[in-house]
Amino acid sequence: MTIRSARIIGCGSYLPATVLTNAELASRLDTTDEWIRSRTGISERRIAAAGEMTSDLAVAAANKALAHAGVGADSLDFILVATTTPDLIFPATATIVQRKLGATRLQMPACDIQAVCAGFIYALAMADSLIRAGSARRILVIGAETMSRLVDWQDRSICILFGDGAGAVVVEGSTESGSGILSTHLHADGSYEQLLCTDGGISQGLLVNPGAGSGLARMRGNEVFKQAVMALEGVVDETLAANGLEKSQIDWLVPHQANIRIIHSTAKRLGMQMDRVVVTVDRHGNTSAASVPLALDEAVRDGRIQPGQLLLLEAFGGGFTWGSALVRW
Repeated sequence: MTIRSARIIGCGSYLPATVLTNAELASRLDTTDEWIRSRTGISERRIAAAGEMTSDLAVAAANKALAHAGVGADSLDFILVATTTPDLIFPATATIVQRKLGATRLQMPACDIQAVCAGFIYALAMADSLIRAGSARRILVIGAETMSRLVDWQDRSICILFGDGAGAVVVEGSTESGSGILSTHLHADGSYEQLLCTDGGISQGLLVNPGAGSGLARMRGNEVFKQAVMALEGVVDETLAANGLEKSQIDWLVPHQANIRIIHSTAKRLGMQMDRVVVTVDRHGNTSAASVPLALDEAVRDGRIQPGQLLLLEAFGGGFTWGSALVRW
């Protein structure tokens, strides 16, 4: 059997029960609901419960994706988890997910991917490559985050943005050409490190040296916005050119849910009306690596995305990292 493409055969998502509204944030910080919505498009976000780990969110989304695909965890060949907020420094959250799914008997490989908000796109590209190379037949790809544990709740410029959640897809090899994941495009530019980063890390002695920083997220928002818009416009053009497509041929844009203004800019680049863009940022906030699969699952479940349609997935994150995936559903 000749594998010609990798296709998504199931998707799933999970959001924690606790909802944090703009009004609640306004009661704690010098901000208002109108200020947050006008600048970000966010009205509320979900917050993981005490003791609810990234792996718990990932497993909940994974079980839904496996059920949607009609396959069991014991049929997988690989587990990839995109996350910036792992349960532990080690082992990888993917191995914890493997255990919680009851799939350790198979001893399949499992690892984490850290490309911040672009992590799911990176992981999807790697799954596509592994399947096309014949190294795996079926892969579980998860984006899962507990970003609420990484923000400074006194910094209104960043704590208003982030939320927690997880999304997952099952990717399988197919003998058909012209369907499934048609192309992926990945980029990074480490020269912008200081615009979006944490103020300390493990190798800087964060755990033993208080002077190393807090390890919380910091961002220079206006500069990040400008770079994100330019990078995403570029990768949109790159994706269309690589596939010989016109903008009008894209049925759905499934973007990273960072900021409604960035989403509007990408849609404008495509000449696409907002009713053809999957938007969840208003209810989810920025869930980093989880945002694209969360949005994808919502639009599949509610029937907006239909078989045969052409989807453009894209994301931009700290590093900077960014990328896209063109998918024939």
